[in-house]
Amino acid sequence: MILRTLLVVSLIGAFATVAHAEGDPKKGEKVFKKCKACHMVGEGAKNRVGPPLNDLFGRKAGTVEGFKYSKAMKEAGEKGLVWDVKTLDEFLKKPKAVIKKTRMAFVGLKKEKDRANVIAYLKQFSKKAE
Repeated sequence: MILRTLLVVSLIGAFATVAHAEGDPKKGEKVFKKCKACHMVGEGAKNRVGPPLNDLFGRKAGTVEGFKYSKAMKEAGEKGLVWDVKTLDEFLKKPKAVIKKTRMAFVGLKKEKDRANVIAYLKQFSKKAE
């Protein structure tokens, strides 16, 4: 019984990862338009209202040099929050549920597919993408 439960839990985790892996970067670029007012990606990306999102995967939260993060975002990084598919998906779903006092005013992306697509898009700009 325990072995069966572990297998089911493992499969659920694998399917969740597969869902993100199947994100479409082209569709993600369209969804990312919601993010462009505050964030940049790609060559020449720089700080705006939000930090640039190049090399996001594997990066500790609150650590882009020269960007003035909220105390809450810095503390999240200090406590070990590192951006990966799972943490980014949770944050994009509802930012204030992950970091209550983040300055990010964005309410989130409700659709799982939109999040998967944006994550696939952002992976193109990260050396450590999973």
